Amino acid sequence: MKSDTRDACCGSCTPSATLPRTVAWLQWITLAWMMLECGASLWAASKAHSVALLAFGADSLVEMLSATVVLLQFIPRFPLKKEHADRAAAVLLFALAAVVVCMAWLGREMPLETSRVGIAVTALALVVMPVLAWMKRREARRMNNRALAADAAQSATCAYLAGVTLAGLLLFVVFRIRWVDIVAALIAVPILIMEGRRAWRGEGCGCS
Repeated sequence: MKSDTRDACCGSCTPSATLPRTVAWLQWITLAWMMLECGASLWAASKAHSVALLAFGADSLVEMLSATVVLLQFIPRFPLKKEHADRAAAVLLFALAAVVVCMAWLGREMPLETSRVGIAVTALALVVMPVLAWMKRREARRMNNRALAADAAQSATCAYLAGVTLAGLLLFVVFRIRWVDIVAALIAVPILIMEGRRAWRGEGCGCS
C-alpha cells in the first residue's frame, strides 16, 4: 500500500505538455547567469590561484546542466532522459569533489591573490540564486514537476557555495592568510558529494 501511494505521487510529477512562460523565463535567466558566473569564476580562479573559486565556478557547470534538463524535457521526442542527466550530473559532482581536494593539496603553497571579480560574482550569486531557487520551487509545486524541484535545489546549493566562497575571499582580504581559501574549498566538498548522491538517486516525490 505504501509503495502504491509513492508511485501514484511520483506519477503525478510528470511535466505538462507545454512549457509555461514563467518557467521558461526562469530557466533562460538561470542559463544566462550561469554562463556569466561560470566564466567569471573560473577566470578569477586562474588569476587569483583560488581553489574555492575553482569549486564554485565548476559547480556552475552542473547548475547549467540542471537548468538545461528542465528546458529539454518539454521538447517533443528529445532523446535525453532525466535519469541519464541525473547520473551525468552526479558523476560530474563526484569528479569535481575529487578535483577540489587535489587542487587544495597541490595549491596550498601557491600564492593567493585578492580577486575583486571573484568577490563581485559570488556576492551577486548570493543575491540572485536564492531568489531563483524560491521562484523555481514555487513553480515546481504548482506544476508538480520533479525536474524543476531538483533544479531549485541546485540553485539553493549554488547560493550556499557562493556564501562559503565569498567568506573565504573576504577573510583573505582582511587577514591575508592563504589557508582560509583552502578551508572554504574543502567545506564545499561534502556539499558537492551530498548533491551528487542526491542526483544519482534521483529526486524523491517532493513536489507536492
